[in-house]
Amino acid sequence: MFLHGKGRIRLMLNIQMIEDLYFEIACDQYMYSDDEKVVLCGASAYEQKYYFNQDFASLPETVKQELQIMCVLFTEDVGGILTLEFDEDGSLQFKTEALEADARFDEIGSALKIKELQRDKRELLESLEMYYKVFFLGDIPDEELQKKADAVEE
Repeated sequence: MFLHGKGRIRLMLNIQMIEDLYFEIACDQYMYSDDEKVVLCGASAYEQKYYFNQDFASLPETVKQELQIMCVLFTEDVGGILTLEFDEDGSLQFKTEALEADARFDEIGSALKIKELQRDKRELLESLEMYYKVFFLGDIPDEELQKKADAVEE
């Protein structure tokens, strides 16, 4: 059976609504979950949308733009959904998801692309981890603790 006209449009709209809902649930589900993960940002190839957690609005605009470009290009390249999330220790994790019916999603390509991004964007990712640890977890870097200890000794 082939759908024509209004039936086909209705089906396409329903599929788009499911994909939109899937992305929103994926981002909301992990923004603050029970296992202490916090989503920084994410992108979906399904609905061609980018999500940024406004709790990180104080990051410089250039960093926000670089994150957006990185996430969107990733999903355009390999498909699916990409989220960047901090674990309970403050490490930044790349998480990918895809609909089961998504034949376009390249699981091997996504793993290779993540390794490439982690290598090429190492400085940015380490800076984001430090930012999260200091401003969200309240950790003071070891260098700062040493400076304070040295200042007390003098």
